[in-house]
Amino acid sequence: MEAVQVESKGSHGGDETSSSKKKKDRRSSWGCAFLLVNNCFQYTAYFGVSTNLVNYLKVQLHSGSKAAANSVTNWQGTASITPLAAAFLADSFLGRYWTITVFLLISVAGYGVVTASASAALESAVLFYAGLYLVALGGALQPVLSSFGADQFDVEADEEERGRQSSFFNWFYLTINVGSLVGGTVLVWVQSAHGWRLGYGIPALLSVVAVALFLAGTGAYRSHQPPGGSPLTRIAQVVVAAARKCDVEAPTDAALLHELDGDDGMSAILGSRRLAHTDQFRFLDKAAAETADDKARPASPWRLCTVTQVEELKCVLRLLPVWACGIIFAAAYTQMTTTFILQGDTLDPRVGSFRVPPAVLTVFDTLSVMLWVPLYDRAVVPLARRLTGHHRGFTQLARMGVGFVILTVAMLAAGTLEVARRRVVTRHGTYTGEDGAGYVPMSIFWQVPQYVVVGAAEVFTFIGQMEFFYDQAPDAMRSVCSGLSSAAFALGNYASSALVAVVVRATTRGGRPGWIPDDINDRHLDYFFWLLAMLCIGNFGAYLLVARWYIYKKTAD
Repeated sequence: MEAVQVESKGSHGGDETSSSKKKKDRRSSWGCAFLLVNNCFQYTAYFGVSTNLVNYLKVQLHSGSKAAANSVTNWQGTASITPLAAAFLADSFLGRYWTITVFLLISVAGYGVVTASASAALESAVLFYAGLYLVALGGALQPVLSSFGADQFDVEADEEERGRQSSFFNWFYLTINVGSLVGGTVLVWVQSAHGWRLGYGIPALLSVVAVALFLAGTGAYRSHQPPGGSPLTRIAQVVVAAARKCDVEAPTDAALLHELDGDDGMSAILGSRRLAHTDQFRFLDKAAAETADDKARPASPWRLCTVTQVEELKCVLRLLPVWACGIIFAAAYTQMTTTFILQGDTLDPRVGSFRVPPAVLTVFDTLSVMLWVPLYDRAVVPLARRLTGHHRGFTQLARMGVGFVILTVAMLAAGTLEVARRRVVTRHGTYTGEDGAGYVPMSIFWQVPQYVVVGAAEVFTFIGQMEFFYDQAPDAMRSVCSGLSSAAFALGNYASSALVAVVVRATTRGGRPGWIPDDINDRHLDYFFWLLAMLCIGNFGAYLLVARWYIYKKTAD
C-alpha cells in the first residue's frame, strides 16, 4: 500500500522558498519524464503486436480471415475493458504506484510468452493466446498512468502547476501517438523483413525497459494518492441510505447535513478532500440527513453518509452525460479505420512505381496529432489565455466541444470527397490495376485532408476528455473516472458497427444494393458520411445542453 507524501508548505525566507519551489519543479519534471518515456515504450510495444496481429494469426496459426478478424476484435475489446479493472484496483486497494508496477510486470510476462510462442520450436496457438491476453491485461494502464502523472502537480498550492498539469496530458497523448507510429511502421517492417521472433522480441524488450524506467523514477515521483477503498461500496451506501430515508426531508441548509469535522479539509475517505455541497440531485442529500435514530445509535455508513460521500456520487452522475456524448464522437472517429479505408480502396494508389495501401494513410492522422499537440500547447493555449483569462486557455468542456465541431468538418470533408469521387467515376469510369482491382483515376492522397482534420479533433476532444475526467472526478475515484474515456471509445466502436448494420438493413430493402455495397462505385457512401455529420451536429447540440447544465466540482476549502 502507499503512504501519502506530504510536502512542507512552510516558508523560512524568500530564498529558501524559491529554492524549495525549484527543487519541487525539477522533481516533478523528472518524474513526468520517466512516465512519458515509459508510456511511449509501452505503446510502441503494444502497436508492434496489435497492428500486424491479423496476419500472424492467418500465416502462423493458420486461422481463416473471418476467424482471425474476430480474434483480433475480441482481443481489442478485452484491451478496452481491462483499464477499468486496473483503475478500480488502483483507487480501491493497491494505489496507483503499485497497480502500475504489478500490471507492467504482467505485460512483461505477456510479451515474453508471445515472443516464445513465435519461436518455431514453441509455436502454439494456446501459448500465443495466453500471452496475448496477458498483454491485454498488463497494458491496461492508460487511465492509471495518466492519473499518476497528473498527481505529480501540486495544483492546489501553486497556480502555475495547473498549466503544467494541463500540458502533461497533451504530451502524454503525444507519446501514445509516437508509439503508434513507431510500432505500426518500424516494428511491422521488422516482422515482415526479419520474422516474427525478432518482430515480437523487440516489443518484449521494450516492455522490460518500460518497467525499469518506471521503477528508476520512484524517487522522483512527488505524490502518491493512497487507495480509498471500494468506490462501488461508497456509492451503494449513498443509494441505500437515501432510499431508507425516502420519507425524510433533507434540510435546505447544507451546513446541517452530516460531514466530518476538522480543519484540515480532508474527508472520512482516505486521501480525499471534502467536497462542497451542490443543489443537483437533491434526493441523494437524504443520505446525509441526520435523524433522531442516527443520533441515538452508532453511525452506520449504510444509514448515514457524509456530504463528501454523497457528492462523490453526484460527481459521477454529472460526468455520465458528458461521457455519453463521447460515445457518438468515438463512433464517428472510428470511420478512419473503416469507411475511410473502403473509400481509399477505390482511389489511385500509385506514387511512381510504388503503391500506397489505403490503411497507410492513417499515418497522416498520427502526424497531425504530433503537429497539433505542440502547436496547441505552445501557441493556441497562450493566445486563448490572453483572450479568455482562463489559466488553461479554454475550459475543459469548451476544449472538448471544439473537437466535436472539428470532427463534424472531417465527416463533411469525407462526404464531399465521395461526391467528387463518384463524379469522376461517372465521367471517366475506372481502370484495372496490376492486381486486377478497379481504381478511380483520382489520387488516394485526396483523402489526406480528412485524416489531418480527424487528428486535430483528437487533440481537442480525446486529450480534453483525459484532463476533464481526471480533474472532475472525486480524489478517491480519479483512476476509475479517467477510465471512462477508454470505455467511451470502446462503446463508440460498437455503436459504429451497430449503425452500419442498421443502415445496411434499412437501405437494402426490396433488393436494393444499399448505401454501403461491396462495390461502393454503384451507390452512395456519401449519404452515410452525411448521416454521420448530422449525428455529429445533433450530438454537439446535446453536448451544449449538457455543458450548460454541468456544475464543476468544488472542494469545501
